[in-house]
Formats: sequence, structure tokens, C-alpha cells
Amino acid sequence: MRAKHVIIYTLSIILSTACIRNEAPNAEADILTCSLPGVIMTTNPIINNNSIILFVGPGTDLSALAPEFTLTPGASITPVGGTERDFESPQKYTVTAADGFWKKLYTVSVIDTELATNYNFEDTLGGQKYYIFVEREAGKVIMQWASGNAGYALTGVAKTADDYPTFQTTDGYEGKCLSLVTRSTGFFGQMVGMPIAAGNLFIGSFDVNNAMTNPLKATKFGLPFRHVPTYLAGYYKYKAGSQFTEGGKPVNGKRDICDIYAIMYETSETVSTLDGTNAFTSPNLVSMARINDAKETNEWTYFKLPFTTLPGKFIDKKKLQEGKYNISIVFSSSLEGDHFNGAVGSNLQIDEAELIYHLEN
Repeated sequence: MRAKHVIIYTLSIILSTACIRNEAPNAEADILTCSLPGVIMTTNPIINNNSIILFVGPGTDLSALAPEFTLTPGASITPVGGTERDFESPQKYTVTAADGFWKKLYTVSVIDTELATNYNFEDTLGGQKYYIFVEREAGKVIMQWASGNAGYALTGVAKTADDYPTFQTTDGYEGKCLSLVTRSTGFFGQMVGMPIAAGNLFIGSFDVNNAMTNPLKATKFGLPFRHVPTYLAGYYKYKAGSQFTEGGKPVNGKRDICDIYAIMYETSETVSTLDGTNAFTSPNLVSMARINDAKETNEWTYFKLPFTTLPGKFIDKKKLQEGKYNISIVFSSSLEGDHFNGAVGSNLQIDEAELIYHLEN
């Protein structure tokens, strides 16, 4: 274990040096925090490498919002923080590093709608090096899915968007669909004890800054949901890879299997989100739906998973209306992929999924 830590530390130094040399704009021209003074935000902002998503309650006036920003030391932003802008559509901000040379463009979006509950996986954001799935309503993005693709990019293995673990294909149940494949992470992944990367997609966010040091913490599950969920349904196909491995070592006689589940949990001042370390164990968990009969199938197979309330738990209607409960849906091509166990080549396809809920709270 000590040798492994030395390797990780050494590679971190190498990566940091490479980033400073080749990607100085990103390192020195970042937005660290974002807030909306005078506006109640329903959850923490999602801040990615070049985009920010802010969540506000339904009915919030988006036409004159004035976000404030914390930047890397010495950096400046245009327009300046506190400038009123119309967020009925996403707005662009340019961050300039302290040296006045390096610049970075951010797109800031504000979502004021309820969480999407029907998912056909037809829409993705354009102009990205890997697929980012979104849900739209009347042409506007109302939800952006998260995945580990940003972490996989660090390995340098993928050459095209279709080489990443999470991508889109055209052979869906209807139209296009989600495709998740467990991939090898190459030499780099082997060196740091992360030999595979399961394809995954989930409601929440992925913290790429934690991807190497604490990957379980990097996956942050959940967004506010103001209804009582009853079922998670949809269609799937699955084919396991030929050789199951644990820690990169072959395990004969063991087959890979996919995972499909959803969790609902209560948030608080001390627990704003769950992650890969506590998604199934947190005392804040309220209910869960999870597949227990997954199988390999070449045909589109329907699943309908009931939400089960955990013993002693209930949903408080007042807290529900206030957006104090988060929900996450998770799809993975390898059940044990979060611990880097699985079979390279395992493929889970998902289409026409739906989060079913009570119409009245």
C-alpha cells in the first residue's frame, strides 16, 4: 500500500507539472464559487471545468439575476460579478488570469423547473470531447446528467467521444439510447490501482478534482425532487465482458453484471449530498429502488423497480415541498465498478426510462 501511495503521489506531481505547463489557462482562470444574492437556491451550484449550473425554485424571475463569483487569486471576470443579466437563456462569462494573458470561457445556466422524469437519451450537449446527456423542455436544458467521463479523460486512452465509458448510440429501443461500457484505463490506470472504468450515468455531479485522489467522493449523487417516487422504469440490454477482474487480476468463473438503482434522501445543513462512500449507508436515506434480477440479454428488456421506504423512515410533506429531499438515478455497466472490479467490454444500454411518482404529495 505504501508503494502504491508513492506512485500516486509521484504521478500527481507529474500531472500537476503537465497541467501547469500545458493547461495554465484552466489552472489560473477558474471560477471557484458562484452565488445569487437575494435569491433562494434549492441546492449547491454544479461547477464544472467550463460551465456552472445554478438551481432556483419554480417561479423565480430569471430576467434580472446578478450572480457573484469567487475566482482564483488575481483573476478577473467579464461581465463583472453583480451585473444583472437575463438568465432565461445561458449566459457567457470570460475569466482572465492574473497575468492578463490566459482566458477561460464559462457558460452559466439557471434552472428553475422541476427535475425531469422522462429520459429518452436523445439529447446531448454539442461541442464537447465526450458525451454529456441532457434533458430539454421547450428547447431549454432542464437537467444535465453526470458521468465519470471527465475522470476517464485524465487517462488519455480515449481518442473519440465513442471511446469513453459513457456515450450515445443509434440502436435504441426508440431512436438513440444511452450506452455504458466498462473500459480499460490503460497504463496510467494500472499504475494508480484503477485498472478499469465502468460506464456510468447518474443524477448529480462529478468532481474531477477528486477523481484521482478519492474517486468515491468524486461522485456526488442527487438533485432536489418535490414528489414521492414510486417506480423507476425503462428498457435495458446487457452483455458482460469476457473476463472479470478484481484489482486488475482475473477472477475465473465470475461474471460481471450491471446495476440500476435510485435513491431518495433527506438533506440538511450538514448533509447536502451523498456520494460513493455513503449512497447506501447514510442515515439520511429514505427510500430506494434497485434491480435485483439483472441478466444478460440481447433484447430490449423492460424493468420496473419499486421504491421501498427504509425501516423507520417517512417523507415529511413540508420538507418535500421545500425541496429538502434529493433523488438520484444511477446506471452502471459493472456492479462493482466503483471499486474497479468488473469486466472490460461489459455493455449496458438504457432507453425510454421514467421516474414514476405520486401525482399528489
